[in-house]
Amino acid sequence: MKTGPTRKITRNTAVLHGSGNVFEDLGFPRNQAAELKVKAKMTLQIGRRIEELGLTQVKAAKRLGISQPDVSKLVNGKHTGFTIERLMSLLILLAVDIDIVVRPKPCRGPARSGAVRVMERSVA
Repeated sequence: MKTGPTRKITRNTAVLHGSGNVFEDLGFPRNQAAELKVKAKMTLQIGRRIEELGLTQVKAAKRLGISQPDVSKLVNGKHTGFTIERLMSLLILLAVDIDIVVRPKPCRGPARSGAVRVMERSVA
């Protein structure tokens, strides 16, 4: 008895594994890719929070002090024109706590840049 579809992979099929950062995979320099990833995750959190609060885009714009078209950009995942700092202040205006943790990166392997992660923690 079969359970679900099966796929045949031939020898000519190449599978590429991503780096974990789509912006880096698209060819952005590592530092810029890291910043774009953080902005994308923060923008996602803004959209989720607006939805959780049941705000219309007009009400969200009033609460955040930005235009409704800018709210539309954010809820549609577009963060162009917003700094990380501005996105943080918008999250704070949406009653979101932001924790910043600074710690040295372990000295294992080749030298690499540090990383910034945006994580969502559910409230119990």
